[in-house]
Amino acid sequence: MRRKTIEDGREDLLGLRVVSCGPSNGVMSMSETKNTVNKPSASSDGRHEVGTGQAQMTFPADLLSGYSRYRNKSFLPNKRALEDLAIYGQKPKVLVIGCCDSRVTPEGIFDVGPGELFVVRNVANLVPPYEEHGDYHGTSAALEFAVHGLKVEHIVVLGHARCGGIAAFRAEDAEPLSPGNFIGKWITLLQPAARTLACNPVDHGLEPQMAMEFAGIRQSLKNLRTFPWVEDLETKNRLALHGAWFDIRSGQLKLMDPETALFHDAETNQVVVGV
Repeated sequence: MRRKTIEDGREDLLGLRVVSCGPSNGVMSMSETKNTVNKPSASSDGRHEVGTGQAQMTFPADLLSGYSRYRNKSFLPNKRALEDLAIYGQKPKVLVIGCCDSRVTPEGIFDVGPGELFVVRNVANLVPPYEEHGDYHGTSAALEFAVHGLKVEHIVVLGHARCGGIAAFRAEDAEPLSPGNFIGKWITLLQPAARTLACNPVDHGLEPQMAMEFAGIRQSLKNLRTFPWVEDLETKNRLALHGAWFDIRSGQLKLMDPETALFHDAETNQVVVGV
């Protein structure tokens, strides 16, 4: 049987026909776009410039250099596997809910390639409780797709050391970064975790920042179970929830015991205790 190509799979992937939008609705057609957009050119300082009419946008040179390395070292040697992913789609077994901190990359920590993890990242790796009202639910939408669309078998809430979102929550006198105070509103999701930490602490003797990071992971796991279909699948042993915490400085991974809610070293299995 002839192996499918990307061209063969295009209609299956998109399910849509490519349409050309004329200027009557304010959208340029493909031919107009080709005539309008200039080709990238290198500037005197090595940056690549892309012409967009009167404006000039510069794309970071280090990203283009990285892309070149990716093409030669990662894409071309794995072209067959990546083409299969493009044609047949992703089938990850694990959803990772992590922090958007640039130092903590789930794919790097767990040494996995494209298609192996479904990842959603936000400030402080938080999961909001289930609700059907409101306007935008980015994390909940990703969770819905992972569970119902991809049918993942595991959900990992991955926290980390020195989390800026946790630090911002602990800093009572912190000023909003913008008039919208989006971070300030978002991290109010940690308030139940803080109350539990103060009234019924699980960890003893931990440094306050780390203790709050652990508490935030536990709260996100608790919030995950407010989604009816998550709780249902977990009860049927078709979905497992996990808590994990990573320290970029030491490279150590801690895993949460589902029975005690204590964190253990992933390699030695020793419980994390204070000094």
